[in-house]
Amino acid sequence: MSDRHVVCTHCGGVNRLPEQRTALDGKCGKCGAKLFEGHAADVGGELFDKQLARSSVPVLVDVWAPWCGPCRAMAPAYEQAARELEPQVRLIKLNSDNEQQIAARLGIQGIPTMILFENGRERARTSGAMPAQQIVRWVRQHLPA
Repeated sequence: MSDRHVVCTHCGGVNRLPEQRTALDGKCGKCGAKLFEGHAADVGGELFDKQLARSSVPVLVDVWAPWCGPCRAMAPAYEQAARELEPQVRLIKLNSDNEQQIAARLGIQGIPTMILFENGRERARTSGAMPAQQIVRWVRQHLPA
């Protein structure tokens, strides 16, 4: 058994969780916040990069903007998906207006766009708003059992 590395969405601290430990009970060793809250954290560029570089947990990113109607419409579904998928998958949101360089680096051409990363590499991508159960199905079909 190997340890999982989980990046705190509050402070960016990298936490090591033994496989036998329940991830939902895990707290950050740096700031004390819960590591998984069933909530998609809105992250900036530095924390986004750290999530991809240091997390051994797959990361689902919702690239969005506050002016985007479909993005706002999908937000509650993405939150519901976070409650269902965490702690097996970390769900984060990236505001493309605030993080234009990262959005360009990711090749974002339309929003909302969801990108699933595993071990820092893009595994799958889709654009357009989805209901929660479709998000969950899409993620599960792209991750190994």
